[in-house]
Amino acid sequence: MSNDQLSEVFDLVEVSGVVSGGFAARGPWVSGGAVDGPLKLIALLSGRAWLTADAVDEPIRLEGGDVVLLNGRSWMELRGGAGEGPAHEVRPDARFDSVRVLDAYRDGDDVVIGGRIHLNPAGRILLQALPPVAHVRASAAEATNLRGTLYRLFDEVTADRIGSAFAIRQYVQLLLLEVLRAYVDQAELPPGWLRLASDDRLRPALLQMHAEPGRPWRLDDLARAATMSRTTFAERFRTTAGVPPLTYLHRWRVLLAQRALREGDVRVGRLAADLGYSSESAFSTAFKREVGQSPLRYRASVRCGQASWRTDR
Repeated sequence: MSNDQLSEVFDLVEVSGVVSGGFAARGPWVSGGAVDGPLKLIALLSGRAWLTADAVDEPIRLEGGDVVLLNGRSWMELRGGAGEGPAHEVRPDARFDSVRVLDAYRDGDDVVIGGRIHLNPAGRILLQALPPVAHVRASAAEATNLRGTLYRLFDEVTADRIGSAFAIRQYVQLLLLEVLRAYVDQAELPPGWLRLASDDRLRPALLQMHAEPGRPWRLDDLARAATMSRTTFAERFRTTAGVPPLTYLHRWRVLLAQRALREGDVRVGRLAADLGYSSESAFSTAFKREVGQSPLRYRASVRCGQASWRTDR
């Protein structure tokens, strides 16, 4: 039985990432603008800066090695540098001079790298589990692996070696993984999948649901797996996940169905049976209620590059 829900979700939502740009700056500076995409990553390699964004009550102080995830934000601004005079505007460069940035890093200037995280339409399970701004501090003991991954990414960005584009994509994925690992240990998570996967008391029931999603689970079965009373289990699960246990199970089944429909030609009736639905029509109705399309239409739209996901839930 797998106990690695994070890897499972990464596979389901097809996490990928790119470095979108960066810059080095000295003296008072400011940089910002519209956020491109639902999940943006910002890493401060060296120096200090202050981050603001919509839905952020107070500016967040960043130190060298800190990483921030912006979730569903529309704009952001970074300010940094020391000295007198007005701040000069810095624009991130998608093809910044790696030699200049490396020299600036060695000199202790402010160095920033930005990235975009791409998810497929099922990625809402991850987005809903994160706050608007997730700040991971490099100074925290939990961020040891994060710092190592960040510096290896920086090495690939500045070294311009053969295969660097492939390596950078892999390191952005690993950086997101390490950010989530460190954030789980540093912060109070909002209700959602990430908090659920981190709950030791609920994990046995979660493992069973993931291992046998097509089994006709009852609340009593899941409560017994977690060694809790039915009422205690239901209340704890809802508080932690944000939804009741059987609602979570249904949504997990739909995520599995989406992957199966994207990747192959499995018959809808066979998929319905494998996922524990009493009939093909029951499955199709449940799928459409969650996704906004029938299974067959979803498969066709995905293959045309036009998959849609209801985000107003």
